[in-house]
Amino acid sequence: MPAPDKVNKSIFPVSGMSCASCVSRVEKALLDVHGVVSVNVNLASEKATVEYTADTDPAELRRAVADAGYATGEESAETDEISISAQREINGLKYRFIFSLCVAVTIMALGMITAFDFPFKPYLLWALATPVQFWAGLRFYRGAWGALKHKTTDMNTLIAVGTSAAYLYSVSVVLFPQFFMEAGIGHGLYFDTSAMIIALILMGRFLESRAKGQTSEAIKKLIGLRPKKATVVRDGAVIDIAIEDVVTGDIVLLRPGEKIPVDGIVTEGYSTVDESMLTGESMPVEKKTGDSVTGATINKTGSFQFRATRVGKDTVLSQIIRLVDEAQGSKAPIQRLADIIAGYFVPIVICIAVVTFVIWLILGPQSSFTYALLNFVAVLIIACPCALGLATPTAIIVGTGKGAEYGVLIKNGEALERAHKVDTILLDKTGTLTVGQPVVTDLFPVPPFSEDEVLSLAASAEQNSEHPLARAITRMAEERHSKLIKVAEFNALPGFGISAMADGHDVLLGNDTMMQDNGINVSEVQVEVEGFRDVGKTVLFLSVDKKIAGLFAVADTLKPDALQAVNSLKSMHLDVVMVTGDNRRSADYIARKAGIDKVIAGVLPDNKAREVKSLQDKGHIVAMVGDGINDAPALAQADIGIAIGTGTDIAIETGDITLMRGDMGGIVTAIALSKRTMTTIKQNLFWAFAYNVLLIPVAAGILYPIFIRTGVPASLQFIFGQYGFLNPMLAALAMAASSVTVVSNSLRLKAFKPATNTNTNRRRVS
Repeated sequence: MPAPDKVNKSIFPVSGMSCASCVSRVEKALLDVHGVVSVNVNLASEKATVEYTADTDPAELRRAVADAGYATGEESAETDEISISAQREINGLKYRFIFSLCVAVTIMALGMITAFDFPFKPYLLWALATPVQFWAGLRFYRGAWGALKHKTTDMNTLIAVGTSAAYLYSVSVVLFPQFFMEAGIGHGLYFDTSAMIIALILMGRFLESRAKGQTSEAIKKLIGLRPKKATVVRDGAVIDIAIEDVVTGDIVLLRPGEKIPVDGIVTEGYSTVDESMLTGESMPVEKKTGDSVTGATINKTGSFQFRATRVGKDTVLSQIIRLVDEAQGSKAPIQRLADIIAGYFVPIVICIAVVTFVIWLILGPQSSFTYALLNFVAVLIIACPCALGLATPTAIIVGTGKGAEYGVLIKNGEALERAHKVDTILLDKTGTLTVGQPVVTDLFPVPPFSEDEVLSLAASAEQNSEHPLARAITRMAEERHSKLIKVAEFNALPGFGISAMADGHDVLLGNDTMMQDNGINVSEVQVEVEGFRDVGKTVLFLSVDKKIAGLFAVADTLKPDALQAVNSLKSMHLDVVMVTGDNRRSADYIARKAGIDKVIAGVLPDNKAREVKSLQDKGHIVAMVGDGINDAPALAQADIGIAIGTGTDIAIETGDITLMRGDMGGIVTAIALSKRTMTTIKQNLFWAFAYNVLLIPVAAGILYPIFIRTGVPASLQFIFGQYGFLNPMLAALAMAASSVTVVSNSLRLKAFKPATNTNTNRRRVS
């Protein structure tokens, strides 16, 4: 196998596929091309994903697909163009269906109404049936011919052989009626059967294609978020350009209400931005100089300028679209079962049809040839494996698209399937269970100092520091609008704290070691200090002129939705474990607040993967939830790696599942969506298999021994005739209904909503 860096990947549309056998044939044709490493063809999305070496000519890929009997589109085609092409295909199916149905009904009417009998009537029926057979049904002959060239068969083979048998038999009766009468063979005409079968199958294809179009609405919505224009400053002039022409380094102007065209960094101005398309949170986010902005988010109130840092396919939105697109085109392991069965299914069905024909030719009632032929056709038509091929991919497309709407990006169908098997969830503490940044939870003043005085002095001393603990104090001062005073002689003492002169007072802010080194007595606050430390909080001491003035208790606080999310995971019968590098006391405190009973503390990032492996060795299916960067080894080791993060710098490729917003509700959503999608896939496969297992014997005439004794009830004679043989036209209708049923069942996933809604203001990305 070539080195990964020498492998190219192409994703291009493939049209004309209709069943799992078609997928297998396209994959085989592409794998036969020199240099192709891997192929994944998706029936529902009608796309092929091909990895190949640098010396492979992409034109050969398209030639291979064409030789297999299918058409390809350009890899660079925009989804809008693909949608137009798909709509053209749907319209073509509709027109052919309407034409076929009108002609078939006309043929049936002429055949049933004896008042219309005249000498050349058989020739008129032949003339009417011919365009249906060879124009409306041309797609079936093309598909069958493509399969024949590769020495294989598919559903097109079944339809082409079945309808051609009825059509050619009828033509023979028209041309040589005397021969059939003398031979004692039934000389009825079945132009109505062949025409109606084609009409009904085209109807099924039309309804199926229209429904399949609805499965990929999520990615269409994502692409629809992209703005078309951008206002940039070039050479001192303000100009409007197409978004494709924006380059890295351009200064882009934004007015209130406009969509941000590309990713960048604010260089001037202030505003609030609606980032719900990215995070699912409807509350606008403040943006000022130095903050990052993301393409396709919406500027709300102010005007600002930003420097473009990522454009085109490098923007966060483009990465999301690519990830969702690849996920929707991927296969789940369960689909391989359907693919394997489909590979053997059609040849077996043809054998069953031939055996059926021979049996009823020998053992059938009077005019046995006629019944043998009709049963042969019914078996071929009813056995088409369309539903089998659509069962898995349609559910995956809807499921992954639904996840994207809620900020849950699922990398592929395999991850979607594995997630529902998880029995143990490992949660990193910092940034997953907690907010990820320290905040002041308690402020304790020592008389005669007040809270306001303590906060003012501490914030004034820390206002120029970038240390996380310093930022926690200055944020608290900003929230309380504390008055800051000018400080002098600022000195940072790494590992201890800071010292400064504030309004003529000697101010120290730091840990207890710093206080001891400076001879400051802290015994009077020792009870409070121990109380804070017992719950895992960090204590900062403030002294003024060598006397203790106050305490700050600082901690990384639990996310507001953590407890509810953990309870939801437990209700799904999952074992929830917290893993952290923090000390046991701090870890236990956070775990208690989050409702977690099992804690693995004091674990370095590099050793988290070892903890995952230990659980796997005990037979557990493990999901690891982390920030996607520090926890990368553990995410890779886990059966499912869930990267949780907020903002535009998230590493989308890190985990199997990426949560685009920072709340823990996304974990619950991902697991619940996986379970719901797998349930839908299993329902689809059951109905696809059950349909063929039950109805092929019926089409083969298994009911004949029953009805030959009792007779077919009058109410069922349209379905089973006089002897219990299935009407081939109804076989076509049942075949079409099975495909539509599977796709419609997958579309029910669009009603999925997260089980945990931790924010009443949340709305979907869409």
